[in-house]
Amino acid sequence: MRRAVCPGSFDPVTNGHLDIIARASRLYDTVYVAVMVNKSKQGLFSIEERIDLIEQVTADLDNVQVESFHGLLVDFCKQREIPAIVKGLRAVSDFDYELQMAQMNIGLSGVETLFVPTNPAYSFLSSSLVKEVAQWGGDISHLVPPQVLDALNAKLRQQ
Repeated sequence: MRRAVCPGSFDPVTNGHLDIIARASRLYDTVYVAVMVNKSKQGLFSIEERIDLIEQVTADLDNVQVESFHGLLVDFCKQREIPAIVKGLRAVSDFDYELQMAQMNIGLSGVETLFVPTNPAYSFLSSSLVKEVAQWGGDISHLVPPQVLDALNAKLRQQ
């Protein structure tokens, strides 16, 4: 069985993330979406909320499983016998950072990294940018799935 993981913070999940996850799901039998737990950072959405949103927006992808992880991604991969990490690249600046991570990961555990060029429609998109635009009342409806838009608007009203 061919397995891969798409890791990230997904705070919140965007259409760019979904594009990479869907493309990976066509290449692999099972794709894990690993939601990173970073106790030193306070996200807008809790880990449980992020997992729930990702499960909702990937419900039509039968081979996608969503889990959280804390620690080294290669340990997550070893525990589940995942030989490949799938990462989307938006720009050269992403490549510089991700190449270092890929080289470290293969050196630590032999886990390969597959770089997927992002869809040009999402080349500028990040969760941070989505949150910032939403906080200022900008229209992000074309950048996130409807469920995420609703959850983000509700979360921002609470603040």
